[in-house]
Amino acid sequence: MTDQANAAAFDPGDDDVFARIADKYDLLCDIFSFGIHRLWKTGMARRIAALNVHTALDLASGPGDIPTRLVGRSGAPRRLIATDLSPKMISLASERLAGLEHVSVFRLDAHTLDGIDDNSIDLVSMSFGMKICDRERVLAAALRVLKPGGHLLNLEAARIPVPIIHWAYLTYMDICLPLISGIATGGDRSAYDYLLKGIHTFPDPVSFSEEIARAGFEDVHHTNYTGGIVALHEARKPDIKSTAP
Repeated sequence: MTDQANAAAFDPGDDDVFARIADKYDLLCDIFSFGIHRLWKTGMARRIAALNVHTALDLASGPGDIPTRLVGRSGAPRRLIATDLSPKMISLASERLAGLEHVSVFRLDAHTLDGIDDNSIDLVSMSFGMKICDRERVLAAALRVLKPGGHLLNLEAARIPVPIIHWAYLTYMDICLPLISGIATGGDRSAYDYLLKGIHTFPDPVSFSEEIARAGFEDVHHTNYTGGIVALHEARKPDIKSTAP
C-alpha cells in the first residue's frame, strides 16, 4: 500500500485508531468542522435518497452517520447495508440502527467487499473514508458489486479553489487538530495524525474525478461544499449496452 494510493498512509492492521476514538468520534467531528460535517453528511443522504434506489451499500460507515440520516427519508433505499472494518464502530452503528428490518450492519473491508455478489448493489457510498483507503482497490471493488448503471457517491476532503484560503484552512487543521484530539483522547495525539496527512495529500476534485473515470466509471462529476473544503463525487457504472462492442 503506497502513500500515493492511500493519502493518509493508514494501515488498520498497524493501528486500531478507531477503537480508541469511537466514543468521541461525533464530538471530534463537531469540533474540527464547527459542526458543519452534519450538513455535509445530510446533503449526501439527501442526494442518495433523490436517486431512489432499492439497495445501497455504505462503506466505512463509522457509527452510522449516513445510514442514520437516510432512515425515514423519502426516497431512501429500501434495503440499506452499513459496513465498517472497525468492530467498535460496527458496534456503535448497530446500536443506532437497531430494530430496523431493512438495515443490515456488519464488518466489511471496503478494499475487497468479500461476500457481496457481483452486480448486486444499486448504490455504493462512502463518506470521509477514502483518504485512509487504497483508492484504486476500493473503486475496483465498488465497480464489481454495482449493477450496470449503479451509482457511486463519495464525500471527502477536497481542495479550496482559492490558494490562500486553502493554506489558512490547512494551517488551522495543522495547529488545532493535534491539540484538540490530544485533549479529547487523553493525550493520544497520534490518533488523528492519519487525518492530517490525508487532508494534505488527497487529490484535488478534478484529479480524483479522473481516477474514478480510469477505474471504469462514467458520468463522473463533483459538487463542492462549503467553498470546496469537501466535495461530493458522483459516478455511474456503465450500462451493459454502453459496454457492448
